Amino acid sequence: MTSARADDAAPSAPSRTVLDADAIRRAVRRMAHEILERHAGAADLVLMGVHTRGVPLARRLAHDVAQIEQATVPVGALDVALYRDDYARIGPRPLERTHFPVDTEGRTVVLVDDVLYTGRTVRAAMEAVIAEGRPAAIELAVLVDRGHRELPVRADYVGKNLPTSAGEVVRVRLEEHDGVDAVSIERP
Repeated sequence: MTSARADDAAPSAPSRTVLDADAIRRAVRRMAHEILERHAGAADLVLMGVHTRGVPLARRLAHDVAQIEQATVPVGALDVALYRDDYARIGPRPLERTHFPVDTEGRTVVLVDDVLYTGRTVRAAMEAVIAEGRPAAIELAVLVDRGHRELPVRADYVGKNLPTSAGEVVRVRLEEHDGVDAVSIERP
């Protein structure tokens, strides 16, 4: 199965850039506006980034919300490895730190990830959030929705809808991890 994750992409694969740094910045800013419009402000919101690239995206969203609304939104980080349905198949791997910045009880948790593909990571993230408490709602913000769902999952906030073939890899690079902001499609 071809992965949607940046870490799994072969560096020599032919690629096409679909979002540069400015386009990513604009997409994140637009999603921040959409989140604020839907909730009439930032009260009772918690942004939870899914490791690895969802965490810096959540921080960027929180920064934009703060600039727009002059309100601080708590940002946390989720490692969903223990909640994955393929954990036994892929085996153990080093765990990242999961951090809930506040009690999620009665709050709206916005999960933030880089790519929405099959929906399995989102399912695992929802399980991780629910294991921690009972939020009022869980929403999803993704930089890229590439389609090909295996589970009935839909993002509430999307930076870019990017139709792909199943054999293509969407590679997200972010300054915080990769030294550059870009999204590309790679064909193996």
